[in-house]
Amino acid sequence: MEIKEILRKCDHTLLAQTATWAEIRAVCDDGMKYGCASVCIPASYVREAAEYVAGKLPICTVIGFPNGYDTTAAKCFMAADAVQNGADEVDMVINVGWVKDSRWDEILQEIRAVKEACGGKLLKVIIETCFLTNAEKVKMCEIVTASGADYIKTSTGFGGGGATREDVALMASHVGPNVKIKAAGGIADLQDARDFIALGASRLGTSRIVKAVKAMEE
Repeated sequence: MEIKEILRKCDHTLLAQTATWAEIRAVCDDGMKYGCASVCIPASYVREAAEYVAGKLPICTVIGFPNGYDTTAAKCFMAADAVQNGADEVDMVINVGWVKDSRWDEILQEIRAVKEACGGKLLKVIIETCFLTNAEKVKMCEIVTASGADYIKTSTGFGGGGATREDVALMASHVGPNVKIKAAGGIADLQDARDFIALGASRLGTSRIVKAVKAMEE
């Protein structure tokens, strides 16, 4: 697979708590230079980043991140606020405790509410696979399929485990045709990227692929 094709599937990501505007700006520069799918950045930088890229690169942000246990009303506000500030894509974290309590209807209602708050922008649903059983992962594939969300996403990268090949393959077997897959967390190199794409991922949440490509140019 061509490197340019891999880069077109990358959400070039910087979500560190210590991220500065200078670092965010550098990520945006790289995202534009290398033709990434988006940059995924903290919500507090969305307005600045959207103004900086001036339509040359989609801006993605995260809400309910990384723990997912904010109220639905709070998540909806965060999504609407992000879109108003210029976000093109929103990645939300589910309430993992609700999964453990089998509160499926509430999870579905929450995702639908956040999708509506996104005002037509892309919504990716982070299910934090490292905390779920396989049965719970399959159930979340069903719920995300029914919710109207655009993507199901493996991980925040903050939960103690990232994307695995097994999880992406499982998702690909259980999501509906209306849902795409984003693998995120722990994607270390171009071979990882190729493997996840081959297994069915349409997006990759990673900071390392651009770094790997830049290293090849040196």
